[in-house]
Amino acid sequence: MADATLAGLQGGFPFVLATAFLDAAGFGMVLPVLPALIASLTGEGMGAAAVEGGRLTFVYAAMLFLVSPLIGGLSDRFGRRPLLLLAIASFALDNLICALAPSLAWLYLGRLLSGISGSTGPVIGAYVADTTAPDERAGRFGRVGMAFGAGFMLGPALGGLVGEVSPRAPFLAAALLALVNACVGWAFLKESLPVESRRPLALKTANPFGALRFIAGVAGIGFPIVVLVLMQVAHDSLPAVWTFSLKERFGWGEREIGLSLTLVGVVMTVVTGFVVGPSVKRFGEQGAALVGLAVAGVGFLGFAFANSGAAITPFIAAFAFIGLVGPSLSAMMSRRVAADRQGELQGAIGAVKGITMALAPIPMTELFGYFTSDAAPVRFAGAPFLLSAVLMALALSVLARDLRAGRV
Repeated sequence: MADATLAGLQGGFPFVLATAFLDAAGFGMVLPVLPALIASLTGEGMGAAAVEGGRLTFVYAAMLFLVSPLIGGLSDRFGRRPLLLLAIASFALDNLICALAPSLAWLYLGRLLSGISGSTGPVIGAYVADTTAPDERAGRFGRVGMAFGAGFMLGPALGGLVGEVSPRAPFLAAALLALVNACVGWAFLKESLPVESRRPLALKTANPFGALRFIAGVAGIGFPIVVLVLMQVAHDSLPAVWTFSLKERFGWGEREIGLSLTLVGVVMTVVTGFVVGPSVKRFGEQGAALVGLAVAGVGFLGFAFANSGAAITPFIAAFAFIGLVGPSLSAMMSRRVAADRQGELQGAIGAVKGITMALAPIPMTELFGYFTSDAAPVRFAGAPFLLSAVLMALALSVLARDLRAGRV
């Protein structure tokens, strides 16, 4: 793509950032009120509502796994703009359905659509790859991560305020924001993929299993994908057991846990927004990912063995360096894939994230349950975080092997 054309298309990046922020904020807005809405629809208590909430999360992650490769492949065929606008509109419809849901079945329908709208991630990644020079992609991916992080940080707070009106109100607010975003994109967003760079949709790769074959068949992205899987499973120990672990070990209440999660969101936003770019310039993409894995591994060790709430807090800053890893890996892999397959790559990455999101909490919660039970040889509520530290060490060794292979 000519430099002048590239420069002209970079004007769409603010919209991409806004979409990432609004998607994450909309998703986060409904979290505080979802248990109350489920309970009102089922007539059962919070325990049963929690079970249904877990099932709804699984449905969302499973759809993300199934649909992401198709969305990425379609964006290689028809362009980024229509697929991005479709996903945003789907997000608006999802929240509207949930807001008006007369039964639990309608919530499941909404979460199915939410899995489709969650596939904005692959299209956003492809748009960034289209419109950004290779040496600048890690920084751009980091800023997208910052936008997602800021949305997840602010969304629950906004949802809690709006939810005082009604458990359905945050869904309506999220639908309205998505609808406005879709209208702005329709009016102003330019297409980033030229017609001559598009390719026919290959159904054999536009599915999660085809995406895995795509990963296996493209030289140079196997090791980064393995690192991504290990990193994501380690990362998912935090949402899976953080609340339970802090309650068990330190007797923290909702206020302390909420503040700790806010701190996690703040430092993650800082790292992804302001540390990724300089780190990649200083160490290169592989070097920045290695630094992120190593420092975050120390953070997980701190989470595992800290003996007080005050002791665990500084390790949040170390954990936040995990934010270096994803953008650096995405930039590395985008270098190794042709321009007309960037959507396919991002779809494969989305499928990997979807399956880890769906499955990773299971071993983490089982490990926590065992090591806090009477059957355990020693009581160790930090066991899931120790496993995460081991996974980070494995990821380090895999990435070091990629580095020794001389790939860039």
